[in-house]
Amino acid sequence: MARHRLTKKHRTIAMALGGAVLLVGGALTAQAASSGGGAPAAGAMPARPVSLSKPATFTGRAFDTCTAPTLAQMKAWKTASPYGGAAVYIGGKNRGCAQPQLTRDWVKAVSAVGWKLIPLYVGAQPPCKSGSDPERMTAATAASLGATDGADAGAKAGALGMRPGSPVHLDMEGFDTANTSCKDTVLTYTRAWNKALHAKGYRTGYYGFASSSAAVVAAVSPGTDMPDAIWYAAYDDTASTTTNYPFGTKWSGHRRGHQYAINKKETYGGVTLTVDRDAWDAPVAVVAK
Repeated sequence: MARHRLTKKHRTIAMALGGAVLLVGGALTAQAASSGGGAPAAGAMPARPVSLSKPATFTGRAFDTCTAPTLAQMKAWKTASPYGGAAVYIGGKNRGCAQPQLTRDWVKAVSAVGWKLIPLYVGAQPPCKSGSDPERMTAATAASLGATDGADAGAKAGALGMRPGSPVHLDMEGFDTANTSCKDTVLTYTRAWNKALHAKGYRTGYYGFASSSAAVVAAVSPGTDMPDAIWYAAYDDTASTTTNYPFGTKWSGHRRGHQYAINKKETYGGVTLTVDRDAWDAPVAVVAK
């Protein structure tokens, strides 16, 4: 995501390691466009839990930044910026920044002035991912860690006043998708995380690179315990969830987010923030009044 996760240079390396997609001239390669595309397989289970009520959705521009801004900053940006949605890191052992602003009262206050919030959880990372992380999954621990982290994500969302029915996105950074064991481990963790979060009544989302982590999930979705929404990173500077969309017809019906640019310094209402830019057409948090 923002600076705390990967620099743009390191993200480019991670995307290349995925081996499926590279951005070329502002568009995705033909290989990317075909990987995971097409209609759902016959007999596949729906990608969203049928027992949940109709979600609250937002269509427009959103941003994500490492540390949640202050209420005053959020008010200034709501008045002057083109953004209507904001992602917030609600938990996970790999969350990289402190969140002194992120409280139940903050969530209620920023929602009251019109912000649509997108909860994000930085869970265990792949065993074959480069770098170091406080929490990594292994083939032996993926299922149990996924269940524990998914339950924790639901608890964290509830503590912030984000009601069941809200989505929580799992942040899965780029990894070598040619490593079959690593890929299978990620899928095991993701399924367990989704199942645990669904059990608490929350929708599940998944943030990942179009070239690697998101492509792995797209290849097996829809299916049992797969994400209800996708938030894919593809840095083509195109604020759209349809133009150059890499996964065919999957996650249609207001279930897509697109991170299209990162680490951009912007000033609105006298407040300067460094943000990642997102196009959003997907569920957002349902906040307790």
